[in-house]
Amino acid sequence: MIETGPFPVTLTDRRVISTASADASASYGIKTSYAGEGRTLPLIVQPERGRLDLLEWIATARDFVRNELLKHGGILFRNFRLRSAEHFQEAARVISPDLLEYNERSSPRTQVSGNIYTSTEYPAHQAIPQHNENSYASKWPMKIWFYCAQAALRGGETPISDSRRVYESLSEPVRNEFTRKGVMYVRNFGEGIDLPWQTAFNTTHRSVVEAYCHNAGIQFRWKADGALWTQQVRQATAVHPVTGDRLWFNQAHLFHVSSLGKELEQALLAVMTEEELPRNTYYGDGSRIPPEALAEIRAAYDSNLVVFSWIKGDVLLLDNMLVAHGRMPFQGERRVMVAMAESMHARSN
Repeated sequence: MIETGPFPVTLTDRRVISTASADASASYGIKTSYAGEGRTLPLIVQPERGRLDLLEWIATARDFVRNELLKHGGILFRNFRLRSAEHFQEAARVISPDLLEYNERSSPRTQVSGNIYTSTEYPAHQAIPQHNENSYASKWPMKIWFYCAQAALRGGETPISDSRRVYESLSEPVRNEFTRKGVMYVRNFGEGIDLPWQTAFNTTHRSVVEAYCHNAGIQFRWKADGALWTQQVRQATAVHPVTGDRLWFNQAHLFHVSSLGKELEQALLAVMTEEELPRNTYYGDGSRIPPEALAEIRAAYDSNLVVFSWIKGDVLLLDNMLVAHGRMPFQGERRVMVAMAESMHARSN
């Protein structure tokens, strides 16, 4: 069991990490750098000369990659040779043999190959706030991989932020209230409001959804029109199972209706009740989260944001607990693929 305030978690796919360091980079035929002065996230790894095959290189440098990921939270592999989505999948499997299926979905994606998916398919003009993948759920991936098959003409960055620094940037009252109470996520799945439950749970059978909810500790209710209502309480902070770092780890600000902007929030509430909103968040006891607390959370992410431009062929590997990610608006075609790996499971007391 691993401490997460009142929400212990169990690691289901833990690996031993060696003591390889960036000082040994020369022996791996690569050079390392950072995205900017004073930054250590992400670590940028590039071939010293030529264009090494990423799959072949990672196979020789597993311990180096695992160790540096724990140290920095994210690694950007640049100027390696990568031929296809299948090649990307095999490179990811060197570090994480069992890639995960995307379940209990919160955003639209398309399956590309095996357990390789497109990144969130929101309209190009929309930004996606910082978040740790699936931190609203009972299970989340410990690692998440991104592959830039096509960089946008303009924008489309995947900004990242250190969950340790976000936690430290928040005031004690905000941290303590969330840690003590947790976060309640309320969702209404249905055509035209949020993802249909068939897409979110990857099934057309109600019995499968019900079994999933029972196992995950999710309250649920079927509505007369066939839509699905769910409610679950999850952790707000966590302790990393290997590094022992205290982390801000939830999606309270992203699922809260205020993330849509005042105009859209008011438009929704003009045609439905608060209980009917596609998604919303509360403290774990059901009380409302004050607007000033949500504003402080968003400011903490903004103050710790790291933004880099994608180059075609880039691969970004993140420790999904140590580092959050998002997406900037863009113009032109953008194609970024995602793989998730190493399941962590949370159990409430």
